[in-house]
Amino acid sequence: MPLNSYEVMMELIPAIDILDNKAVRLHKGRYDSVTIYAEDVVALARGFAEAGAKRLHVVDLEGARQGRPVHGELLRAIIAATALEVQVAGGLRSRALALEWLALGAARVVVGTLAIKEPDVVRALCREFPGRIVVALDANHGKIATEGWLEASELDLTTVASDVATWGPESILCTAIERDGTEIGPDLEALSALQRRVSCPVIASGGIGTVEHLTALQRAGLPLAVCGRALYEQRFGYADACRALAEDAALEELDQHDARPGETSQSAPGASRAITPGEASSC
Repeated sequence: MPLNSYEVMMELIPAIDILDNKAVRLHKGRYDSVTIYAEDVVALARGFAEAGAKRLHVVDLEGARQGRPVHGELLRAIIAATALEVQVAGGLRSRALALEWLALGAARVVVGTLAIKEPDVVRALCREFPGRIVVALDANHGKIATEGWLEASELDLTTVASDVATWGPESILCTAIERDGTEIGPDLEALSALQRRVSCPVIASGGIGTVEHLTALQRAGLPLAVCGRALYEQRFGYADACRALAEDAALEELDQHDARPGETSQSAPGASRAITPGEASSC
């Protein structure tokens, strides 16, 4: 059953990908197809915080490629500069590195290659640090890729995700590499099926280009989504997207309520209620 019941709208997580100390985006995961969006990465993070974001997804792209954190100083500056819950990704290929970032103040660490190549290590981390381990399963047309997306495999995304979910991660970050940076839209059918299959939240990533893509993900039952390029290209603003999600959630809840026979509009004391249009200005 989808985790998003519309009583809590989908959370939009802005992403900052760092390469050469700049905020960039890759096209379909290619390091030879880079667009630079900001040179002051810390200011960019502050901007997302001011727009109402609660969580920030930060990727050390060079770290992902080299297998070790490269932009450590910059990542520490982002953590220190805002009250955002920063989840750090890129090059965390050992238990020691994951522990280091947790100790440095990262709200969560994102591990991908480590989860595939040393699953026992990540399974233990999930037990030791509940709510703080995100497992990234990056896939190209449904097949897992590792080592900063540079190493392909024949591992099936759904099969691996079903196993990973039993470890108890905070969430599974699922990036469709073939859609990443394209703005053509997420694979709604695959993501919805994956969320129904696993017991933990799935973070949708890859292909988001419009507010309609976000509301479609919400209606498909996805509780979380990561977005970068569309925000940088000003396809929509962060606060505007969150308002649209809140309004869509409220409308869908009203539609569901109207479809339930025998219910009245009177809520029981203390009962939860859906967000109404215009209530929330942030995700």
